[in-house]
Amino acid sequence: MNPRRIIGVTLFLSLFVLYAAPALAAEGGSGFVPPVWTVVPFVGILLSIAVWPLFAPHAWEHHFGKISAAWIVLAIVIMAVSVDADWTFLSAYGSKFFSTYEEYFSFIVLLGSLYVISGGICIVGDIKGTPATNTSIILVGSLLASLIGTTGAAMLLIRPLLKANRDRKHQAHVVLFFIFLVCNIGGSLTPIGDPPLFLGFLQGIPFQWTLVLTPMWAFAVTIVLAIFYVLDRYLMEKDAVKGGIPAIKVEGSLNFLLLLGVVGSVIMSGVLHFETTIPVGSLGVFHIQNLLRDGIMILLAVGSLLITAKSTREKNHFNYAPILEVAYLFIGIFTTMIPVLMLLNARGAELGLETPAAYFWITGLLSSFLDNAPTYLTFLATAMGSLGLENAIEMTMTPEAEGILVGISLGAVFMGANTYIGNGPNFMVKAIAESEGVKMPSFFGYLLYSVIVLFPVFILITFIFF
Repeated sequence: MNPRRIIGVTLFLSLFVLYAAPALAAEGGSGFVPPVWTVVPFVGILLSIAVWPLFAPHAWEHHFGKISAAWIVLAIVIMAVSVDADWTFLSAYGSKFFSTYEEYFSFIVLLGSLYVISGGICIVGDIKGTPATNTSIILVGSLLASLIGTTGAAMLLIRPLLKANRDRKHQAHVVLFFIFLVCNIGGSLTPIGDPPLFLGFLQGIPFQWTLVLTPMWAFAVTIVLAIFYVLDRYLMEKDAVKGGIPAIKVEGSLNFLLLLGVVGSVIMSGVLHFETTIPVGSLGVFHIQNLLRDGIMILLAVGSLLITAKSTREKNHFNYAPILEVAYLFIGIFTTMIPVLMLLNARGAELGLETPAAYFWITGLLSSFLDNAPTYLTFLATAMGSLGLENAIEMTMTPEAEGILVGISLGAVFMGANTYIGNGPNFMVKAIAESEGVKMPSFFGYLLYSVIVLFPVFILITFIFF
């Protein structure tokens, strides 16, 4: 991908968020409840993401951006048609457009900076894919996922893991368990870990709140890793691969400091609260700490591109295609979900969800086949509507609300592992593995693995923790 195109897309999205969205939403407004049929574009784009790559992968690869754009246009038309005589389009949807695009920009900046910086770290050397080595790499990835994000940890470790196992006949299971833990479950301890939790942080949930999930994280990681070790040990005997003392070398190690900078910028935005804000008409305000956070992350990503040797990124086969796909698709998801979130905020109590376990399973099952970030937001809005809460931070203030928030958070993060389409890094890792010659299971083959391995763990979590 041409770097100038990357810069152009970034500038366009930045300008759109900072200027076009406020202009579009200049009248602000709140209290409008969209009709149910306005959710059609949201359902449509998520079904497109789920089904199209399975049945028309070549067409999807070349036209996913156009498909996302088409759903955006349809969503705006449907929202315009849905407004009755008491409202204008601007007064009904304006402020929601602004806040949604502001969150989208921060979301993409976080993922993009982690992707670019981790792509500048290359682990090379003679590593043998023994059960002990593979288990150690996945455990380290499960820990790093909460520190540098599931995307960052996955991109950092997947290629060393594939190289370590290149002489083995059985490799696919290693990638599958890597997706289970590093791309999903491992990222549940901080808002940096997984996109749903970061969106919750942007909604006002405290940065440190996710540490409440530590017992569930430890329980799931321990059991899944134990299953992996037993399976990998059994298959290694068939592969007749001998172990050895690993000799590794890390290139681009300065990028680790930049990753810490990303973590620090997110923590900073949750700790610092400047009294001065930048008002945007009647829509709300830009918070200086959030602008600083996003600006710092962009500078850190640019710094990584400047200080990292080109050869290091080439060894990682680094390119911008995966993060661009996420950016194109998520602008469509964020746009089409605007009426969905408004509707659920107003009528969430009518769904009849009451217990943390119910939220855990409904959020999780939908996260398995949709994307877990918008699914998390959808059921966070549902819970807030059901409980009569206006601010997300109120979800942490009572045992009842916090239990539901735990269910939503665990469902979105843990069950994003159930399918290839449950979380962005899943497909990215699958694509990298296949490019390295690993024959990965089909969509339903992967689903069978998750049903056998993960669903019993989720059932245990339901009975023990809920």
